[in-house]
Amino acid sequence: MHITRGFTGRPRVDDPGLPPGQYDAGDDWPVLSAEVTPDLAPADWTFRVDGLVAEPRTWDWEEAHRLPPSAYEGAIHCVTSWSKFGVRFGGVSLDAFLDVARPHGSATHAVAYSHTGYTANLPLADLTGGRAWIAWEYDGRPLAPEHGGPARLLVPHLYFWKSAKWIAGLRILDHDEPGFWERNGYHERGNPWEEQRYSGD
Repeated sequence: MHITRGFTGRPRVDDPGLPPGQYDAGDDWPVLSAEVTPDLAPADWTFRVDGLVAEPRTWDWEEAHRLPPSAYEGAIHCVTSWSKFGVRFGGVSLDAFLDVARPHGSATHAVAYSHTGYTANLPLADLTGGRAWIAWEYDGRPLAPEHGGPARLLVPHLYFWKSAKWIAGLRILDHDEPGFWERNGYHERGNPWEEQRYSGD
């Protein structure tokens, strides 16, 4: 299983490397959602990649689990100012899905959408090259529904609103298209190290 260290790989206990304006949440993992947690069983979960791709494709739970496993170990950062270190998510690198779908050369962005209807926009460069995952495990256990289970998008180098819970798919585009929070005043990209919290930051 491939492990990717978070950010620069700095020791996460002695030097946690908090982005500006953040605090270390320690063992806490606050639950923040724009929507009611759905009752979504793994057997009913699907993930689709479409839009500007050579091969639009939908995976069900079993098909997704047959892709090469991958993991992320490092930190996550929420726009509400908490950070959490030493987290470990298991799932599949988003690259494995995109390798099958094959985005067109003109593709620049994606809209991630959830089974609930939630959306988040991301540059395609933030989703490729081992920087993003479809995650269904946390600390070796199934991801809890309130944290996005059965599966969520994981883009740990950006504020966590970009890591859409209950992920249902990616629509690949040749332009930026704001998602839920971006239409409501949040930053288009959300880089914690640059404090890109709100539009204009």
